Amino acid sequence: MPIYSMTGFARAQRRVSLGDKEQLSYTLTIKSVNHRFLDLQLRLPPGLDALEMELRKLLKENLVRGHVELALSLDRSAQQRAGYNRELVGAYLDAFSTASREYSLAGEPDLNAALRLPGALQADNRGDEELTALAESVRVEVPPLLEQLKIMRAREGEALVAVLHATLDRLGEATDGVAGVRPEIEQRYQERLTQRLLAATGPEFNHQRLLEEVAVLVDRSDISEEISRMSTHIGHFRDLLAAGGEVGKKLDFLLQEMNREANTMLSKTSGLGGKGTRITELGLAMKAEIEKAREQIQNVE
Repeated sequence: MPIYSMTGFARAQRRVSLGDKEQLSYTLTIKSVNHRFLDLQLRLPPGLDALEMELRKLLKENLVRGHVELALSLDRSAQQRAGYNRELVGAYLDAFSTASREYSLAGEPDLNAALRLPGALQADNRGDEELTALAESVRVEVPPLLEQLKIMRAREGEALVAVLHATLDRLGEATDGVAGVRPEIEQRYQERLTQRLLAATGPEFNHQRLLEEVAVLVDRSDISEEISRMSTHIGHFRDLLAAGGEVGKKLDFLLQEMNREANTMLSKTSGLGGKGTRITELGLAMKAEIEKAREQIQNVE
């Protein structure tokens, strides 16, 4: 399965025949950016509530994560048809006539006053038939538009995978570098610790016992397990990239573990000087690469 980025965009412009040679033009767009979960935002003209529910279901079936915006906008020229709310204006006129008869008052209803009532004027008074035709057209257009979006997200995902593999290469090189200087570091640490303990205890102290204590302390400062786990994590990371699918959260968790290993290496080898300085440099390089990978992972589905 491919790895999908959460960044994508797709757009379609279509026309709907409404009869009497009249056509309604509309633009349908879907765009997505990264988000921890699937966050859907739909912007549709009034009167398409049922269509909105269908589109939400369709988006949930095809997308896993990301902030997704679907917008349906009608052509401006098609929206310039002024209409009015017949029921509201009719009720106003009936009330005017009834009041005139009840109180025996002369007068004519004011159309201007009626049209100023809230909701009397409608910028786009489309009938049920027009809304039905529009909804049917959108239902047909959304699935291929979603495919366009997924193609773009897959293409962006390929680019992310290439960047992540390059990062893993550098992380692996740093890990190998630490493994290469580890034996020297352990010897240096043992010598330094022995000198300090001898200076503190004096020559009358049991030398064999001293060496045993030093061996225990050196073992506690050994970073071979951290190196091994880091190499394992790198291999697991590559396996997840190869498997594809919904791996964003798994990769993010794995990077947290890798960062923990790098921190442990740094804490165990701090203050040694000499080759220890080299491990510090490599450990900091590891953390920098891990942070770069985490930035990229934020956009993986």
